[in-house]
Parts: sequence; C-alpha cells; structure tokens
Amino acid sequence: MAKVKSFEDLLIWQMAREINRQIYTYTRRENFRYDTRFVQQIRAATGSIMDNIAEGFERTGNKEFRNFLYISKGSCGEVRSQLVRAFDAGYLTKEEYDYIYIETKKLGASIMKFIVALQDSEYKGAKYASEDLEPLNH
Repeated sequence: MAKVKSFEDLLIWQMAREINRQIYTYTRRENFRYDTRFVQQIRAATGSIMDNIAEGFERTGNKEFRNFLYISKGSCGEVRSQLVRAFDAGYLTKEEYDYIYIETKKLGASIMKFIVALQDSEYKGAKYASEDLEPLNH
C-alpha cells in the first residue's frame, strides 16, 4: 500500500474532485446556468466535499480529520438532495441524474469507511508524533 503524503493522494478526494467537475459541466448548460442561486448552492456543496477532506487532512490529527470527514459526508447528502431538485427542474436527464447520484452515494460510503478506519487506527496523527522535530534554520 502506498503511503499517503498529501490529500491529493486520497481516493475519496479524487472521487470528490470528479463529482465536482461533473457538476460544473452540468451547471454550465444554458437551461441550468441561469438559475444562478441554485448553481452557486450546488457548486458550493460539491466544493465543500473535497475542501473538507483537504482541510481535515492538513490538520494532521486523526480526530480532527474525522470531524472534517463527517462534514464532507454531510455535504454529499446535501448534493444528493440538490441533484433531486435539479432533476425535478429538468436540468438533468434521467441518465445523468442516475450516474451522479450513484457516484455521490459511493463517495459517501467511501468517506464513512475511511472514518471507521481512522477511528479503529492506533495512529493519532502527525502532530502527536513522539519524535522531536528540529527547527528550520533559514
């Protein structure tokens, strides 16, 4: 198993990034883009998924990271609700809706599995490492 050195290495962040890309593609369409408040909401929610994964990772503490992952998972639910609204408004085809809805369900489940793995881990995070770090001499 490869060591994770940055949040960009995390599969859940990569999945969130792809969902975000897809949402931007959908919301650029003429019928969708004029609903500016809704476009802002769904873009913010999808961005929140990946941003909270990144911020939690950067906190370098296992417990803090889990808290941010819970927020990220909540944003997945928010996006799914917004996808229903987008479909009902005629902004998405049934195929598009089904695809992205399933992808957000998969991501939510993957985030939960990651939370459980962190919870079960004895590793508390880099900021709790017992090694003394040497100050940088610049």
